[in-house]
Amino acid sequence: MQNVLSVHQVSKTYGDRVLFENATFGIGEGQKMALIGLNGSGKSTMMRLLMGNDSPDSGEISFRRDAKILYLEQEPEFDPNRTVEQELYYSDHPGLQALLKYQQKIAGNISPQEMTDLLDELDRTQGWEAEALMKQVVSKFGITELHQKMGTLSGGQKKRVALAKVLLEQPDLLLLDEPTNHLDLESIEYLEHVLSASRMAVFMITHDRYFLDRVCNELLELDGSQIKSYKGNYAYYLEKKQELEAISAAEQEKLKNTFRKELEWMRRQPKARTTKSKSRIDAFSELKSRIVNKKQQEIDLAFKSNHLGGKIMEFRNIFKSIASKNLIEDFTYVFKKKDRVGIVGKNGMGKTTLLNLALEKIKPDQGRVIHGETLKIGYFSQDGLEFNPDQKVIDVIRDVADVIELANGKTLSASQLLTQFFFPPPRQQVFVRKLSGGERKRLNLVQVLMQNPNFLIFDEPTNDLDIMTLGVLEDFLEAFAGCVMIVSHDRYFLDRLVEHLFVFEGNGVIQDFPGNYSQYREYAELKQESEEEEKQKKSQAPAVAEVELPKETPAPTKRKLSYKEQRELEEINQKMADLEKELKDLTEKISSGETDFEKITSWSTRIGEVELEQLTLMERWMELQVD
Repeated sequence: MQNVLSVHQVSKTYGDRVLFENATFGIGEGQKMALIGLNGSGKSTMMRLLMGNDSPDSGEISFRRDAKILYLEQEPEFDPNRTVEQELYYSDHPGLQALLKYQQKIAGNISPQEMTDLLDELDRTQGWEAEALMKQVVSKFGITELHQKMGTLSGGQKKRVALAKVLLEQPDLLLLDEPTNHLDLESIEYLEHVLSASRMAVFMITHDRYFLDRVCNELLELDGSQIKSYKGNYAYYLEKKQELEAISAAEQEKLKNTFRKELEWMRRQPKARTTKSKSRIDAFSELKSRIVNKKQQEIDLAFKSNHLGGKIMEFRNIFKSIASKNLIEDFTYVFKKKDRVGIVGKNGMGKTTLLNLALEKIKPDQGRVIHGETLKIGYFSQDGLEFNPDQKVIDVIRDVADVIELANGKTLSASQLLTQFFFPPPRQQVFVRKLSGGERKRLNLVQVLMQNPNFLIFDEPTNDLDIMTLGVLEDFLEAFAGCVMIVSHDRYFLDRLVEHLFVFEGNGVIQDFPGNYSQYREYAELKQESEEEEKQKKSQAPAVAEVELPKETPAPTKRKLSYKEQRELEEINQKMADLEKELKDLTEKISSGETDFEKITSWSTRIGEVELEQLTLMERWMELQVD
């Protein structure tokens, strides 16, 4: 079968940097492929080459002659005077064209024969199916104002319209650049479902690891200037990557042994060197350069955070409306030490508003936000900070601090921290103007961490950060001694880091759920199934005579929790967080390579006990929520 896309021996250099060399790969019909790699490594350049917006230095890129190719860029542009509906209908899809013609014709006078011809055309081009798909797509992506002008939409709204449009067009090959940015969690899960079930071939750049795992069947990694192929999903990639690193580690150990022997020989030699000695010295230098400095790679990123006092931050009976829309209603929460809170909900429900209240950028309509005296917030926003383009990377961080103290008493220099976040010393001397968008985002992250806060607030931190940087950030946050509050659509990120969620349910309601995102989704699905079963039972129940109640009979009201029950709910939330941490620790112990059978048996038994305790607590938690 002929490839939809073929890339053969393609090379590209940017300035003095070789981005990729002799890159070769192909995408067949229905294949789902992703390109991953560090920010600034050349992923976006490869996408521009595929779109024809740039040319390779050498090599060839070709498409199947009859293939329909569509590209969804990160910041799509539209005719500002078209409505959302017009933009969706103006398409190359014959079914949508037939629908548009049908709608225009029936608005005026139309003969019976013309109506028959239109209906035949709709049947032939599958227009009704296209209309049904459109209704489903706009609903799932939260596109509600179809008559709104494109020029009045936000960047996120435009992205969702663009995504709906390319899905409706059903191309042979769809090129996606960070498709999950600006989408809420439900929209991402719907997009996963559509792409997985589609016959379209897909080539994408994304950092969303669950998305990669559930959609893609091949990953390309841009490592150095080489593209490596992994024939499987993200889990397969991790497995193979680990195997390769194990081999590399063994090779490094051999190199170190050789290095030690060579070093002893070098120290024994007299100052005068023979020609033979000179060649061995050169070989020694080459060997030294090949050895990876593992100590530098494995620096413990546990910072010595500023002390947090007994009072950290409190939301007390917060109310907030914007433009007459009720976003937060009577919300109270007292932060405890090492709180890890994820914030989820549909777009526009008030998630960022809660962060702005915490940052004291805005004030509540009612209630109070209280900051403890020792609170020092580090804020990483979607927009990032403005940098001086003529400043070097290292100087941006040194303007914050030269060194930062670690929990073990040692210090970490600005240069060492940059190296940990994939800015090696040569890259630290580059001017900011030469960085890619993703590299600037990464630099902003290092800038925030270098301030050594004790309370970190993240607003969509995973947008535009590569997978490798996210891994380092997650390691840092797991060791972080302060509090963390995260608005994110990245389910992997939330699952790994948070212990409970603030779930924005709409109309100002915020639910405090004790668990991570996957646990919440499981709970929500079970709750929905239970409600549907209850509705079905009621619909099948025998009819009973209606009894008219006296008009003065009051309507039933939802019972508020007593003080004792409220305390019980708080204790359950804390206990759930403790059990989740214990479960994580036990799992890590079992995966550590321990060979003592008794220890492994003990840990496995305890895992079963913990899971049973979690189930019991969850049942009681649901009872209190229902009440």
